[in-house]
Amino acid sequence: MSMLIVTNRPKDWPAEFENVSIVDARTYLTDPSYSELRGAKVFNLCRSYRYQSIGYYVSLLAEARGHKPLPSISTLQDIKTQAIVRLVSSELDELIGHSLQPIKSDKFVLSIYFGRNMAHRYQRLALHLFNQFPSPLLRASFVRQEHGWQLKHITTIAAKEVPESHWPFLMEAAQQYFAGRRNGVKQRSRARFDLAILHNPADPQPPSDPGAIKRFIKAAASLGIDTQLITRDDYGRLAEFDALFIRDTTYVDQYTYRFSRRAAGEGLVVIDDPQSIVRCTNKVYLAELLSRHKVPMPRTIVVHQGNAAAVGSELGFPCVLKKPDSSFSAGVVKVESEEELHQRLSEFFSQSELVVAQEFLPTTFDWRIGIIDRTPLYACRYYMARGHWQIIHQGRDGHARYGKSETVPIELAPRRAVQAALKAANLIGDGLYGVDVKESDGRFYVIEVNDNPNIDHGCEDAILKDELYRRIMSVFLKRIEQRKAGVA
Repeated sequence: MSMLIVTNRPKDWPAEFENVSIVDARTYLTDPSYSELRGAKVFNLCRSYRYQSIGYYVSLLAEARGHKPLPSISTLQDIKTQAIVRLVSSELDELIGHSLQPIKSDKFVLSIYFGRNMAHRYQRLALHLFNQFPSPLLRASFVRQEHGWQLKHITTIAAKEVPESHWPFLMEAAQQYFAGRRNGVKQRSRARFDLAILHNPADPQPPSDPGAIKRFIKAAASLGIDTQLITRDDYGRLAEFDALFIRDTTYVDQYTYRFSRRAAGEGLVVIDDPQSIVRCTNKVYLAELLSRHKVPMPRTIVVHQGNAAAVGSELGFPCVLKKPDSSFSAGVVKVESEEELHQRLSEFFSQSELVVAQEFLPTTFDWRIGIIDRTPLYACRYYMARGHWQIIHQGRDGHARYGKSETVPIELAPRRAVQAALKAANLIGDGLYGVDVKESDGRFYVIEVNDNPNIDHGCEDAILKDELYRRIMSVFLKRIEQRKAGVA
């Protein structure tokens, strides 16, 4: 993938880097060879980005050409929107206060060069601001107010505005960024497309173990896709990639959803897409959706203060209560009596206005049907943890104990289980889903649709082996090519 530094005049950027071309803005806009160039990364360092200026058109036409501009038009709009700046200031309130606590004056200006600052103590703050407003050169202004420090405004700056004494550091920051070594990331090979896999190395229960991640990377490489592992600190780099694969536990109210939203907004192919995260991570939504479309599921009640007293009589005991945003069996409890039901509902209502209650269907295992691009992919039996009624037993010490699993060829899984799973998943979208299905008295019931299903080496891939990873990566390849063709 070509990398271009675009400036008003080439001498505005005095250094040269390997595999990086310096182009003046007018040439980039008017020379047909750049219009025909595919998949370029454009670092827009023009002197002004005001509306309809030459710098504005560099980012605008870069997006039209399918290039990846930094900053993007959406970033330029965000920087100009004071409400977004105030929101970012609020979100980073603790980090801002901690970083600027030693400052004695009432004003402070922070220069951010490719996500870095010259002073190490401001590095985390600089990186977070770069992640929120991805642009090569930024200047953030803070003011001390009665309640503490606040981000007053943030602006892009031109290369010619950088103080001469800062240039050695700027060159180092740029060199590391262009080489792909920021935060210790190794330099990438040149490939047709670039895929980012978002993961959390510290997660004790990740959606994919290291063995599976390695196989995803290998499968992608066989299809001409270069893959890079990223973490929550790489939010500002999303525009560098063609696709994002989230292998981190998803929640609407944390960074995984923001990554998905930003990536989709930048035109990347995204799994899990924002809509799937919103729909699958809320069990109230799923209960309403599956009921409306007559997908078979256990008797289910969306519980609120007005109907809570009827849960026991309608579902009987034991029954199951679920917090709307529960995952990995946490926030899902079995209640045995009216007294326990009342106690648990009081606890759950303190966190959510609505709670899901379902009849309890005792089984020795749940079916997990994996689906991608509206096509069944794998089938597993997830057995209950020993001595427990769920497949995961969350211990009080924070450790989880799993039941055994057994993978079968999708063709040999019960046809009605696969059909029910496919019907449920298709209501969500065309992403990657894991549908949990119970078999009771010869009937199959959908329990939930997971947008971020586990794919671990030795479990879900036990039948298809490396072909499972290749099929998933092939979906990315197909969608990237379709999107590029649409841009062209």
